[in-house]
This record gives sequence, structure tokens and C-alpha cells, in this order.
Amino acid sequence: MAAPIWTPGPAQLESSHLARFTRWAGERHDRTFADYDALWSWSVRNLEDFWADIAEFFGVRFRERADRVLADPSMPADPSMPGARWFAGATLNYAEQVLAPGRGTGPAVLGVGEDVPTVELTWPELRRQVAALARTLRAAGVGPGDRVVGYTPDVVEAVVAFLAAASIGATWASCGQEYPASAAADRLGQLDPVVLVAADGYRHGGRTHDRRHAVAALRAALPTLTAVVGVARLGVGLPDSIPWEAATAGEHELTIDPVPFDHPLWVLFSSGTTGAPKGIVHGHGGIVLEHLKNHALHLDIGPDETFLWFTSPSWTMWNMQVSGLLLGATIVCHDGSPGHPAAGDLWRVAAEEGVTVLGTSPAYLRACETASVRPAAEHDLSALRVLGSTGSVLPPDAYRWVRDQVGADVMVASMSGGTDVCGAFAGGAVTVPVWPGEISVRGLGIALAAFDEEFRPVVGQVGELVVTAPTPSMPLFFWNDADGARYRAAYFEQIPGVWRHGDWITVTERGSVVVHGRSDSTLNRNGIRMGSAEIYQALASLPEVVDSLVLGVEQPAGGYWMPLFVVLAPGAELDDALTERIRVTIRERASPRHVPDDIRVAPGVPRTRTGKKLEVPVKRILQGAGEGLVDPGAVVEPELLAWYAAQARR
Repeated sequence: MAAPIWTPGPAQLESSHLARFTRWAGERHDRTFADYDALWSWSVRNLEDFWADIAEFFGVRFRERADRVLADPSMPADPSMPGARWFAGATLNYAEQVLAPGRGTGPAVLGVGEDVPTVELTWPELRRQVAALARTLRAAGVGPGDRVVGYTPDVVEAVVAFLAAASIGATWASCGQEYPASAAADRLGQLDPVVLVAADGYRHGGRTHDRRHAVAALRAALPTLTAVVGVARLGVGLPDSIPWEAATAGEHELTIDPVPFDHPLWVLFSSGTTGAPKGIVHGHGGIVLEHLKNHALHLDIGPDETFLWFTSPSWTMWNMQVSGLLLGATIVCHDGSPGHPAAGDLWRVAAEEGVTVLGTSPAYLRACETASVRPAAEHDLSALRVLGSTGSVLPPDAYRWVRDQVGADVMVASMSGGTDVCGAFAGGAVTVPVWPGEISVRGLGIALAAFDEEFRPVVGQVGELVVTAPTPSMPLFFWNDADGARYRAAYFEQIPGVWRHGDWITVTERGSVVVHGRSDSTLNRNGIRMGSAEIYQALASLPEVVDSLVLGVEQPAGGYWMPLFVVLAPGAELDDALTERIRVTIRERASPRHVPDDIRVAPGVPRTRTGKKLEVPVKRILQGAGEGLVDPGAVVEPELLAWYAAQARR
């Protein structure tokens, strides 16, 4: 049996937020929790007690208290999904939780970028700018329930704009400027926004991207706008807009309007690669509770922490990074490339800013390994204690690389969750060992299980990722889905009353979780279901293969074709020797059934702008649907789709 790559020490076991909460909850309920698994089991069997405890332990600033923690309006004695109501009657505001007096001991927000000085926003200055911008928004006609949207890179101004909107009770949505104007309009245009906050451009990879024309096009596609607030990121500004400096000028009283617990806080969007992006609506109260729990109990973030997750305002991790402010932590906005001017530049930023919790992706970690980056040898990472990873499955070799090249004392916190809940179903926990290839724990208060084909929970074997009880950060609703039909179809159609997420997982005997890949892109050879992740993990050991895509393509006459497309490192060639090494590696590290029918060199792997491989859309292209199936605006390197369409024609 493999040994853990990280184990908690006395500080984590005694002094962490999780350790303190475990003792506190035990005393409160007159019980003892022997370990994390015991706490998790109690939390999912006693949802009302657990979430009430989260609110009490972290001092959630309710204006009005709830009549009841959890109830279904149609069946008050039997809360169900969808339809469960949390903290009915309670009022609060996310912005008030962030901007409470006495928050934080260091800066509130740091802004770093390429070839620009670091911006530092203190807590008093953050509060002042939020108050001033909220006044500007109100003057532009923004009120509770209205929408304020952003089209910016990951910058300090976006954080201020979101908090200002939230303080009014307006709903926020954002889209990174890597999206073209048409793709941004497909998302933000659904919301009929009142105010747009936009930047004149951004810097990435040593290049300057002037986005003034894109902002103009987006503005034209949003006829409900009454004002645009312009952020001069490139120093040129936007015509016919309120300059950021003017919009945030002066000293003004911060007025925060309390809203109901389930009042819409923000709208996140699905990838939208094969249809209109779904607007997923989350509420103030659910997000406050979920992010307090996740950030403090799972990542051990507190007021003395510095939190950086390399992300974009288009991705749910941006929203999760902002929520570091709920705990008084310093958050770092990163406008630039993590690999410029060198492959390991994100580690330089982490070292210079004293980052304690750093988030990235498996793709970036693999790129650093391929480029022979040695983060701990090249930078002072003594402050770093947690490395988060999400976006795709983190293979076992990556865990070992982090241990060897980043630090044996750094806890790897791989996460599985997503936009749907703006949180993690499974992740790390500072009191639990980390095992290579495994997500350490199921999230507290998350009734996660693996279901077999008979919809029975299984342990130690592959099943569908399901959640069998409600949790506060599940969507309130989908935008423009008045009867809830799209929402129910997305999660509850196959197993009524149970959330089906669409991933294959194994829940191990020790309570950890192994993710095998998307169940809607399952490889199903001769009736045997397999996850694509096992193949990707096997290939991670081959330096010649820098990326890959495996697909199971059902053919019209009942045939089944399982091709593997590989992207090769510079100088590598798919000759007979490498082809055989690939086959042997997959056979030995996964199974003989995982060995593909065909191996082809590809120029790249199409991905969403949040880094997910487009397995299902490319599969449909290979079945003859054509590249027009996929919205190119939602894809990195959309020209790759034409190459796969050509493969289908062959």
C-alpha cells in the first residue's frame, strides 16, 4: 500500500480551525468525534445542527435570525432536493460579512500583473472604495435585484465592484476579457444588466491586449445599460464611461442593505460550448456559509493568511478566491500569465507576496514539471503551506512532484466541485493525511456518495458521484428558467431527489475520493465502463507526451472506436517505439482494457476557457456533428476544432 505524501503535525491536529471546530461542536452537542470521518458522518446526518454551528462558530452577521435552519415549503417535515429552503426568515449581506469592523491584520487585496507595480488595498481603503462605488451605482439607477456585470481581467477593481453591487443587494456576474465580446454577450446579455464595469485591456504572456473595441461591441449588445465604469488597465481608458477614479472618489458612508438569506448574490455561467451558457444563481447566505466552511475548515485560511488562486473572473475559482476576505485573509489578484517571463513565474509571485495558500491546476503543475521548474530551489516558499488544485484530475505523479519540488511540508488540497455549487464536494482537510491520486475527504455537510447502476451507495468501487441531501450553496435557480425544468433536468432527472453531478468516482475505505472522469464521456468498451482519467494519469509519466485526449466513439453500425490523440513535446516523434511505450504504459498503469484502438498525433487538445478538456463535444464531432456544434468563443484555440472535424471526415 502506498504511503501518504503528507501527514498533519501537532499544529494542524491541535490548533487549526478544523481542530478547534471539532472540539467546539463536540462540547456543544455533548459528543466526541474520534476523527474527521466521524465529524463528517455527523455533519451529513444532522444538517440543521451542522450548518447552524457553522453560522455560530464563524459569527455570521445576521440582521434577522432564521425561523428554521432547513425546510421544504411543500413538505416542511421532509426537506428534499430541489426545493429545500435554508434559514428561512434570516437576513444578512455578503458584503457586510466581508467589511465588518476589525477584519484582517494585513492588506485586504493585492493586485499583481505583468510589468506593473503591485497594488495594495488596505481594509479601510477597500471599505472606502466600496462605499464610493456603491454611491455611483445607486446614482446610475442600481437597486436591489438589479444586475451589475464585469468585463475585466483578475484585478482589484473587480473585487471592489462586486462588493459594491452586493452591498446594495444587486446581483453580480463577470466574464474575463479572454472571452470575445460575442461570448461575453451570450452570458451577460441574459441578465439585462444596468451597469457594466469594464477594463480597457490586459497584459498576458508579454503582450498587451487592447480590448476597447470588444468593450464597445459588448456595450452595444447590452441595451439595458445606464452607465459604464471604465478601468484604465492599459492607461488609455474607455470613451463615454465613468473613469474608475471618479466612480470611487470621496469619503462616503457605507450603507449595506440586508437581504433575505436566498437573495441572488451572483450568477455563474456554464461553459456554453454546445449551447447557450446556463446562468447558475447562488444566494448570499448559502455562499457565506459554504465558503466560511470550505476556506477555514478545509484550507485553514484565517486573518493571517495570504490567498492566491490563479484564475479568471469567468471561473468559479475567482468567486472562491474573493471569499478569502470573509475570513479576513489577504487575497491576491493576478492579472497576467503564470508562465511569463518564465514557466515558473507563479511561484515567484507566491514567494514575493508571502502566499500561504496557492491554487492552480494540474495542467500548470505538469507544465512546470515538463519545463524542469524547481519551485522550492528557485524561490523562498517558506510561507506556503497549502497547494490547491482543481479543474481536472490531479494524477499521483503530480502529488509526488509537489512533495519533491515544492515542499514536503506543503499539503496538496485537490478539489472536486465546480460552478454548480461554487464550492467543493471533496477536498483537503488539514487533520487528514494526503495520499497520491486521492482527494483526502468528502466535504463537511456534503452527503457525497458513489452510486452503482442500481442507485446503491458503494465503497471501494467506481460509481456515479451523487449528493443525497441538500447543501446551502446549491443553486437557487437557473436564470430564465421560470418553472425550474432546466435545473431539474441538469441534476435530478436520472435519480429523483438525488443530485447527480456527472463524474465517476470511487469513495475509498478510508473516506477519500478518487475521480475517474466525466460520466457523460465514459469509455464503454464491450460493456465495461472506464474513466478517461486513468489513461491521462498513466501518460503523465511519459515526458514525450505533453497532453492527450481519449474518446469512446459509438459508430452507426454498432461499432466502437477508442482513439487516443497525443500532443508531443518538441523534438518527440510518434514512431513505433514511442507507440509501444504508450501502449505498455497504459496497460501497466491502468489496464489492458484502457489501451486505445488508435494513437494519433494532434496539434492540441481543445479546452474550455476554464481548462476542461472538451471530451463530449469532440466525440460528437468525430461522430459527424461538425465543428459548428461548438461555440468557438467558449474555447481556447478554437481552430483546433477544424482539425478534429477533418479527422472525422477521414
